[in-house]
Amino acid sequence: MTVASTPTAILLISCPDQPGIVHNTTGLIVDHGGNIVHLDQHVDTETNVLFMRIEWTLEKFTITRNDLLKALTPIVDRFQMRADLEFSDTLPRTAIFVSKESHCLYDLLSRHESGELLIDISLIVSNHTILKPIADRFQIPFHHFPITPENKAQQESAEIELLQNNDIDTVVLARYMQILGHHLIDAYPNKIINIHHSFLPAFPGARPYHSAHARGVKIIGATSHYVTEDLDEGPIIAQDVIHVSHRDSVKDLIRRGKDLEKIVLARALWAHSQRRVLVYDNKTIVFR
Repeated sequence: MTVASTPTAILLISCPDQPGIVHNTTGLIVDHGGNIVHLDQHVDTETNVLFMRIEWTLEKFTITRNDLLKALTPIVDRFQMRADLEFSDTLPRTAIFVSKESHCLYDLLSRHESGELLIDISLIVSNHTILKPIADRFQIPFHHFPITPENKAQQESAEIELLQNNDIDTVVLARYMQILGHHLIDAYPNKIINIHHSFLPAFPGARPYHSAHARGVKIIGATSHYVTEDLDEGPIIAQDVIHVSHRDSVKDLIRRGKDLEKIVLARALWAHSQRRVLVYDNKTIVFR
């Protein structure tokens, strides 16, 4: 996996809105030789909170990476900022969790192989072995953790240990059909990305497309979000819908729904990996 030849620094900021934030932050960057290549901001007028993403090249930047947070401290303190600093050539070390369905896994692996997704897919975890041949084909380590009600807590502890030993910072649930326990969720806050159909809560359960077909829905959708302990209610990263009609059978809805799930999950992971997502309360600001 290759990255851009000129690495960049990425700063995500949220703080009370007030004069001087953009001027002081960009001034520090420019004064030390940084070339700003992206700047986007949004003010939530109801809460008076400013959200901002700044990205600049490091080629001629005179502050070292190790000293950058220290250099930003006076600005952070002055404006009461919550600031996250990342670098474009540090690829998120990613684990993909799967069960039996392969469509999202294949899609992510192909986008990764083509260079569209700049991440480091370090391992694949599953509660079944059916998708192991896919991991073998892409030469990615595969780890099997069979889950039962009796061993769930023990197995998730082993999964956490595996993730930590491999320095994983992002977990993707690519149709992983297990509800995560709070220990795993707490270990990766706003770092676990899930995908599901948008029928919830109207069409829950294992056969949502059958239920939707019986109701004669006119649109179907998919939602990708960060995982929290509130099931399927975490901060939403990406959503999309497509129109359907009475001519679509259950098989048609499933086929078209799977296509949508792949696209929405890929969009969410791309935005996350590009450090374009800022979580605030239970919502996200996704910078384009």
